[in-house]
Amino acid sequence: MTPSRHMTIRIKNLRLQTIIGTYEHERHDKQNVVINVTIETDGSRSGQSDDLNDTLNYVVIRDRIVEEVQTSQYFLLEKLATRILEIVLEEPKVISATVEIDKPGALHYADSVSVSVSGARGES
Repeated sequence: MTPSRHMTIRIKNLRLQTIIGTYEHERHDKQNVVINVTIETDGSRSGQSDDLNDTLNYVVIRDRIVEEVQTSQYFLLEKLATRILEIVLEEPKVISATVEIDKPGALHYADSVSVSVSGARGES
């Protein structure tokens, strides 16, 4: 039996556009968001087998995030981050995850505003 090996997979700087915000102009024009996802998974099988079927397919996760973000309209970054976390945790091989979303240009004098949310399989 292969010992459990927690592996971290990161999707970095996924740059998308969506309707996000509470102000009138934010409800009409898509805005840039930058998404980072950190995923903990058991990599013991894939680390030995070198087989895609034994690992977390991050392309599938990326595609689901892109679909959600590009078709959604949320008022709050907090809600969008929570929804993305739910999508990631739906994947059976995910143990836990953290999602961070940046909204560049949201505040004068700052590069961006970001929200981060974390969760694990089985948590409510």
